[in-house]
Amino acid sequence: MKTYLVSLAVGVLVGVIYSVLDVKSPAPPAVALVGLLGMLAGEHLLAFAHSLAARLLG
Repeated sequence: MKTYLVSLAVGVLVGVIYSVLDVKSPAPPAVALVGLLGMLAGEHLLAFAHSLAARLLG
């Protein structure tokens, strides 16, 4: 259930960002692909930062 709530919250946040940036929803394919690339990069960046911090701190 927590996964669904987090997914809904992130979806609402992205909807707000789309509205502020005046991007049509659903986004055009190129914009959507860049967004997915950003999501993947953020996911890997967080994992990298976590492993780097673990090495440096312990």
